[in-house]
Amino acid sequence: MNKLLNSATTLVTDSLRGIDAAYPQVKVDAENRIVFSLAKRQGRVGVISGGGSGHEPMHGGFVGPGMLDAACIGEVFTSPTPDQILSAALKINTGAGVLFVVKNYTGDVLSFEMAAELAKSQGIQTATVVVGDEATSQAASTGPGRRGMGSTLIVDKIAGAAAARGLSLEEIRIIAQDVADSGRSMGVGLSSCSLPALGRPTFELPDGQMELGVGIHGEPGRHRVPLQSAIELSETIVRSITADAAFEGQHVIAMLSGLGGTPLMELYSMFAELHDRLTERNIYVARSLVGNYMTSLDMAGCSLTVVPVTAELLEFWDAPVNTPALRWKD
Repeated sequence: MNKLLNSATTLVTDSLRGIDAAYPQVKVDAENRIVFSLAKRQGRVGVISGGGSGHEPMHGGFVGPGMLDAACIGEVFTSPTPDQILSAALKINTGAGVLFVVKNYTGDVLSFEMAAELAKSQGIQTATVVVGDEATSQAASTGPGRRGMGSTLIVDKIAGAAAARGLSLEEIRIIAQDVADSGRSMGVGLSSCSLPALGRPTFELPDGQMELGVGIHGEPGRHRVPLQSAIELSETIVRSITADAAFEGQHVIAMLSGLGGTPLMELYSMFAELHDRLTERNIYVARSLVGNYMTSLDMAGCSLTVVPVTAELLEFWDAPVNTPALRWKD
């Protein structure tokens, strides 16, 4: 398959060089594969997230004022190392502690746990929020539990705003974990993705079929079903999410993320249907995002994330942010 790259072995480093060249509000440590915010943070909590490459703009695209202070970047679909995370914590710590935002995948959780122990030995106080928001019937009882998906972005934004306001590490942890626990996401794959080093799809999907409940690492879904129209698929997704958590009567942030290979025209068409299905259930979309935010390389498809919000959480969400992939002012 044709790819824009020098080689598969240098792609992650080359992409980080590109972030460094394109965005003056961040600084890249290419050797340690860390993206840092240049915003002043003296005396306030630092916020770090990270994970494997291939999900761009997650995670490095969300580093900057009002969101993450650092992101640790692994190889494609591979967790960052504890040493990377420790290096980031040492860099951004100003004495108020560091919050780790971690997607619920075994490698990510173990790396951040080990980094927390290393940071403690260096005198850095840390707290961890684990995001597990996958909404499928098997998710809560299979393996390590619900996989971390799109709610990670919303946790990053709200935690970053809370840190910018000067809240304590424990206050931010409580708010962020509540957001992580209340959100639900469901992904739908219309194709496989292609690993740069492999050069071919990770699984075969026949024409006229789709995968319900795909993960973000190129995994097949929980179920393979015949291709559905946008109206039918929106009902399938919203039914699954609302069966897994009670959202009726609540105001929510709704994010529809492409998985890397779906045009915006299709995503907007899909969001129109999803918005209707949510409204029919008396779920009120207070804020929304549509675009590529948490992807799976070049997989076609989308994922819907729904997070209930209070007036306070909306204040954190609306607070100014200036990152490569997310930015707005008051």
